[in-house]
Amino acid sequence: MNTAVLQIVMAGIGAMGFSVLFNIRGYKVVLCSIGGALAWSVYLICVENGMEIFTALFVAAIAAAASSELLARVVKAPVLLFLVPILIPLIPGSDLYYMMSFFVLEKYRDFGWYVQRVLVEAGAIALGIICVESFVNVLLSLCAMWMKKER
Repeated sequence: MNTAVLQIVMAGIGAMGFSVLFNIRGYKVVLCSIGGALAWSVYLICVENGMEIFTALFVAAIAAAASSELLARVVKAPVLLFLVPILIPLIPGSDLYYMMSFFVLEKYRDFGWYVQRVLVEAGAIALGIICVESFVNVLLSLCAMWMKKER
């Protein structure tokens, strides 16, 4: 099996596992799993096309947040119900591990490098979520104003 396909399947399983952990039930677990696989596949496509880690995570976080918003509107559920499990595959776990490992081993130069990397990755994810949430809020406000004007 191709490594990219295997990674996407494992991202879906990881999102599914965390959705079960967060007590999400029924078909919503499958939707979270598909969303996690989608977010990771967007990340892989961005990395394969030569994007840096910040840009790739930013675009993948936009895809995750947009799919969460869409699923929440369709299923009539809170956005966070979908957003948190869908974002799980994007969390920089290996960099967090190495950061803490170098801290414990008192290798502060390497620790500092990984702190910077983790902060960049977390910032990219947060910025992607904020951009989508802001866009949705502006869009909903414009729709509300337009509907009010029609009356």
